[in-house]
Amino acid sequence: MAKKAASGAKMIYYFGKTKTEGTTKDKPLLGGKGANLADMTSIGLPVPPGFTITTECCDLYYQHKKKLPPGLMDEVRTNIAMLEKELGKKFGDTQEPLLMSVRSGAAVSMPGMMNTILNLGMNDQSVVGLANATGNERFAYDAYRRLINMFGDVVCDVDHEHFEEAFDKIKSKHNAKLDNDVPLEGMIELCDAYKKVFQKHYGKPFPQDPLTQLELAVEAVFKSWNQNRAVRYRQVENITGLKGTAVNVQSMVFGNMGDESGTGVAFTRNPSTGENKFYGEFLINAQGEDVVAGIRTPLPVEEMPKWNKAVHKELMGIKDQLEKHYKDVQDIEFTIENGKLYMLQTRGGKRTGAAAVKIACDMVKEKLIDEKTAILRIPAGDLTQLLLPSFSPAAKKAATTLTIGLPASPGAAVGKLAFTAEEAVERTHAGEKVLLVRKETNPEDIDGMHSAAGILTSTGGMTSHAAVVARGWGRCCVAGAGTIAIDEKARKITVGGKTFTHKDTLSIDGSTGEVMVGEVETQQPKLSGDFATVMGWADKHRKLKVRTNADTPADAKRARDFGAEGIGLCRTEHMFFEGDRITAMREMILATDVEDRTKALKKLLPMQRKDFVGLFTAMKGLPVTIRLLDPPLHEFLPHEAKSQAEIAKQLGVTPKAVKDRVAQLHEANPMLGHRGCRLAVTYPEILEMQVTAIVEAVIACVKKGVDTQAEIMIPLVGTAAELKLLREKTEETIEKVKTASKHTGKLPILIGTMIEIPRAALTADEVGQHADFFSFGTNDLTQMTFGYSRDDVNTFLPDYLKHELLARDPFQTLDATGVGQLVEMGVTKGRSAKKGLKCGICGEHGGDPESIQFCHKVGLDYVSCSPFRVPIARLAAAQAALRG
Repeated sequence: MAKKAASGAKMIYYFGKTKTEGTTKDKPLLGGKGANLADMTSIGLPVPPGFTITTECCDLYYQHKKKLPPGLMDEVRTNIAMLEKELGKKFGDTQEPLLMSVRSGAAVSMPGMMNTILNLGMNDQSVVGLANATGNERFAYDAYRRLINMFGDVVCDVDHEHFEEAFDKIKSKHNAKLDNDVPLEGMIELCDAYKKVFQKHYGKPFPQDPLTQLELAVEAVFKSWNQNRAVRYRQVENITGLKGTAVNVQSMVFGNMGDESGTGVAFTRNPSTGENKFYGEFLINAQGEDVVAGIRTPLPVEEMPKWNKAVHKELMGIKDQLEKHYKDVQDIEFTIENGKLYMLQTRGGKRTGAAAVKIACDMVKEKLIDEKTAILRIPAGDLTQLLLPSFSPAAKKAATTLTIGLPASPGAAVGKLAFTAEEAVERTHAGEKVLLVRKETNPEDIDGMHSAAGILTSTGGMTSHAAVVARGWGRCCVAGAGTIAIDEKARKITVGGKTFTHKDTLSIDGSTGEVMVGEVETQQPKLSGDFATVMGWADKHRKLKVRTNADTPADAKRARDFGAEGIGLCRTEHMFFEGDRITAMREMILATDVEDRTKALKKLLPMQRKDFVGLFTAMKGLPVTIRLLDPPLHEFLPHEAKSQAEIAKQLGVTPKAVKDRVAQLHEANPMLGHRGCRLAVTYPEILEMQVTAIVEAVIACVKKGVDTQAEIMIPLVGTAAELKLLREKTEETIEKVKTASKHTGKLPILIGTMIEIPRAALTADEVGQHADFFSFGTNDLTQMTFGYSRDDVNTFLPDYLKHELLARDPFQTLDATGVGQLVEMGVTKGRSAKKGLKCGICGEHGGDPESIQFCHKVGLDYVSCSPFRVPIARLAAAQAALRG
C-alpha cells in the first residue's frame, strides 16, 4: 500500500467494517493517529469508521503552492459514499445527518498542533434533522454551536474569545453558571449569536455546504503543519524529515447527548510515576475537547463504575488488550454515546523519565518485553528528569503553602511569576528564573512553556495541554490550582486573600501539587531501585566508556556517583578565577620578563598541585585528563578603567601599565587568537608550572597509595610540529620533577592532544605520531568547520532550523556529515600512525544521545560529558550498541 501511495495514485485510506486499509507500519504515510485507527479497527475494537488523507497530500499541498492536490476532493467524495453506506446516514442530510470530526496526525506525535473540529457537516437544516433523529433538541443545537466555534477558531482564525464573550452574555441572561446549565432556548440563541460573531470577524457567513466545510477543514490541517507553534515544537523536539501531517476524517459519536454519554482521556499506566494503574479522566455529557481544554474539571476514571459499571469494565478490557497488542503504555481517547463505548485514538503515551524507567522495568518483569527492548524504550535524554532536584523536607515543612493543585509533572521549580509566553521567554533570556502562570495553556504558549522553569495553571486536569506537554519535556507543572485568580493584564494573582505580582517568587512541587510562598530550598536526588537496574542493563550492553568533564573534586565525586569512568576534560583555567589565584594569575600576565612571570607562577604552583591531588583522589583508579591552559590571557584581565585601577594598586603598578597590557593583548577574533598550545610556545614557563603541578600531585598520590592515571592534554594543536615541540617540553619537565623529588619509579602519565582544529584531523596520521591519545573537542571543531561563532549563532540559527537548512543545532547534536567526517578521519588516520591510539570526545556532544550513536559508530573509546549527563550517556551508549 505504501508503494502505491508514494506514486501519487492513492491519497486516502479507509478504515471501517466494510474494509480497512493500512497498518501501524504505514505511520510515515498515515501518521500515527491514522495508522493506529486502522490498526484498532483491524483487531476488532469499537472504532467509529472514517478515512485518512495521507501525509504525502500535505507535501503536495505545499508543492502546489498551497492548493489541494488535484483529484483529492474526488477521492474524499468516494470515501464519504462508503461511510454513508456503512452507517446508513447521509452527509449533511436534513433527516439523520452523518457528521464528521477532523483531526491532524503526523508520523510523530505532536500534541496541540491543531485543535480538533467536531460535528462537521452541520448547517441550519441538518441541525433540525439531528434534533428529530435523536429526540434531543438541546443536544443538536449544542453540537451546532460547538461546530461554529471550532470551525471559526481553527479554520477561519476567528479568535475563541469572541465566541466566549457571546456565550457569557447568554449564560448571564439565563442565570447559568456552567455551559451545561444553558437551556434549549439559550442554545438556539447562542447558535444565532455565534453565526453573527463568525460573519463579523471573518467577513463571510458560516458555510452551509458540508463539503465546503470539509474542504476548508482539510486545508486548515495542511496549513497547521507550518504554523509557528508546530514549527517551534518540531525544533524543540528535534523532529525533522517528515513530509507533513495526515488528516483524519472520522464519523462522529457524541459524548454530549445527555447523562448517559461522556468522553475521556486516559493512559494505560500512570504517565507521571509509571505505576501500573489505569490513569485517566472523563466528563459526563461532554465532547472530547472539553477534557483536554481544561474548561470543566473532569472526574477520575476510578469513579466511572458509580456512573456506568459495564462501560468501565469494557474499557478496562480494552486497556489490557491494547497494552498486549502494542507492548507499550497507550494514551487513549474514548467517547460513550448513550451507554455505548467507542475508541477514538490510541498512541504511545508520553511519560516522564521516572515513569519511563519504572514502566520498562515492570514490563520486563511482566514478560511483555525483554531487557534489550526496555533499554531502547527509554529516551536517554529523559533521564535528566530523574536527576532533577526536589524540595528539602525541612525547608518545605517551614514554607507557607498557598494552595494545592494537581501534580501534573514532577520536579521542583522556583521562579518569579510570568503571565504570558512572550514574557516568560524574554525574562528567561535575560537570566531570570520564571514560572509561567496561566489560567490554562494552549499550543500558542509553547515557547513560554519551554523557557519557564515551571508551569502553574488555575484550571485543567492531569491530561490538560499544560500537563501533557510539561510531562513530555520534563518541566515541573502544577495544574488545576482552582483557588488561584489570575489577572494577566495587571500581572498579578490572588490566592487565599494574598496578592502576588510579577516581582514575587513562588515555589511549585510538581510531584505533590503544592504551591508555596518564596524560594524553597531544593536538594539533589538519590538514585536507586529501577534506575540502578536500568543502568546495570546499560553497562552490560554498551561498548563506549563514559567519562565526565569536571574541574573540582566535588564535581568529580558527583560524576563518579553517577557512574563516570574517569575525567575526560579538566579545564585548568577554571581554577584561576578565585581569590589569591586570580591575583597571582594577573601578576603573571602583567610581568614584563620571564623572571617575573616565573615568580608569579610559583605562587600558583601549590594551588594547582592541591587541585590535582583532589581530582586524582576523587577519581582513584580512573583516568584523569587535564587540559593545559586554553583561553587567551586577556580573559583574565578586566576591561573597565575602575577595575584596572584597583588591580594596579593591588599589584603595585601604574594604571597605565595595566591599560597598556590589556590593549596589547586585545584580539579581533580571540577564538582564533593567542590561546591553547600557542600560549605554551610563547610562554613555556606556563606549561612548565602546570606540568610540574600535575607530576608533583601524581607523586604525592602514589606515595599515599592512590592509584593515579594522569593524562596531560595539549590544546588547540594544528600541526604535528607544535605537538612534537610541546611534548618534548612536557617530557623534560616530567623528568626534572622526578629528579628533584628523587622518584625512581615509572609514572603513569600519558601525553596527548585535543583535536579541535580541522587541520589536526586532516593530518591526524602526522599528529598521532606524537600523541598517546586524541580527545576531540567538538565545540571548537564545530565552530571552525562551520565558521559559526557559538556566542553569536543565535542571531540566525533559529531561521536555519525553521527552514530546515540545518536538521539540528550543530552545537547540541554533532553534525555527523561534516564535523563527523573530520572526527572519523582523525580516528582512522591517528590509529594508522599509532596502533591502539585512545580516542574520545569531550565537547558538549558527549552527553547528547544522537551524537553518542555516532561516537559508537566511528569506534571512539569513550565520551565525556557534564556530571549530570553521565547516566544519559551510559544509556545512550547501550542503545547505540544495541542498534548496531
